Parts: sequence; structure tokens; C-alpha cells
Amino acid sequence: MKLPDVFLNRPLAHRGLHDIAAGRAENSLKSFQAAIDDNYGIELDLQISSDGVAMVFHDYGLARLTAAKGPVAQHTAAQLGDISLLHDGGGIPTLAEVLALVDGRAPLLIEVKDQDGQMGPNIGPLGEAAAYCLRGYKGPFAMMSFNPHATAEMAQLLPDAPRGIVTDSYVDEDWPLLPQATCEALRGITDYARTGSCFVSHQFDDLASPRIAELKAEGAAILCWTIRSAEVEAEARKIADNITFEQYLA
Repeated sequence: MKLPDVFLNRPLAHRGLHDIAAGRAENSLKSFQAAIDDNYGIELDLQISSDGVAMVFHDYGLARLTAAKGPVAQHTAAQLGDISLLHDGGGIPTLAEVLALVDGRAPLLIEVKDQDGQMGPNIGPLGEAAAYCLRGYKGPFAMMSFNPHATAEMAQLLPDAPRGIVTDSYVDEDWPLLPQATCEALRGITDYARTGSCFVSHQFDDLASPRIAELKAEGAAILCWTIRSAEVEAEARKIADNITFEQYLA
């Protein structure tokens, strides 16, 4: 499997082309429309509602991005849709709503958020909820997760969809809840072949990692996160095939 060229020749707007000053929150319908209007690809995140619906939202909790509190997973999809995103006014969208809006006009890089807390096998129903929406969708999309177990599940649920792993340097102090052995395995991207991945999306300031060079030599597409200036973009592109960006126009 190969990551289609459309994911390599359009910069990917991180959580959509969000801009608080312009009234567009991250992972909002407005931010996705803005990305489409400027001919960017779109990166987005998925969490699960209490009634099993794939919701487009980054955090596990509501407090940073809305005036509400509590875990996303303790609210129904209807309740989440009625919660306004700060600086935006729109509600938290479902994946189905985003797919209807985008309708193939931009490639979608979809991150399934880890539900296990330990990057382990207890990934819950989020993958199936996402696959339910994506089966039959005609536009270009690719699936990824920090949790290799979630990426592996995509091989079963959406076998024809390109899939990859979101990767990191896994410095211990940045991941205090993960056992050292888990960090070492994730740092080595040891599950790349097992998951049938064709790309990684790697932490931009660790692109010089020997493991990334090894994967690139083997034919993996190398994406990176998250670029916030043209200067950093120029450096990242010396290694990366494409970037995920925010806070400027790539």
C-alpha cells in the first residue's frame, strides 16, 4: 500500500485552518471549509461520544475548547453538537458531518485518538465508529494513530485505506504515564510492519532520527507535525515529504 500523492503535494492544515481571530476554532466545520477554500489538505482528530458516535475533537475533556466541562466520552453526540466551540459558535461536529462538508474536496488525514491511556490494546469502539462513517466515502482519506493497536485495527476495518502511525521521540518526561519499555518500543516504531503502515507522521524536531531515515529508505512516506513557521517548514522539508501546519499559511 502507498500513501496517495494527494497527501504529499498539499500541506495539511492541522485540525483545519483554524484561526481564533477569524472566528474559526480547531476541528470545526469553519476551519475545514477554510482549508478547502485555500486548497489545503486537512488533518483532524477523533474521539468517541457516550452513544458510540465518532466526534471530531482533539482533547479527552471539554474544558480547553468549550465552556463545558467533563470528558467528551460522557456526553451523547447530540449533547456534544449543542456545545459551542469557543471563538467559533459552531458545535462539536460528528465525523459524518465533516465528511458531508468536505465531500472529497480535500484529502483527510484522520487521527484516531488513543483510548487506552497506555498505548495498549484496550482501544474501545472508536475505530469501528469511524469505519462506519468512512465505508463508502468516496474522497481521499488516510488513518493514523499514536497507538499502534488502533492502526492495526484499521487493517481489519478499512483494509483499503492507507494507514500509518503518529510517532514521537518519546522523551520520558514528556510521557510520564507510559512505562519506559513502552516508550522505547514506540520510539523505535517497532510496529510499523506489523500494522501494514505506509507512512508515519513524526515529531518535526526529531526528523533526523536514524529510524526515520531507515523507514524512508524502505519506502515509507514521512509526514511531520506540527510546523508553525515558514522557516521551520523549509528545514522539515529537507527530510519530510509533507507537513502538518498551523498558525501561518504553508
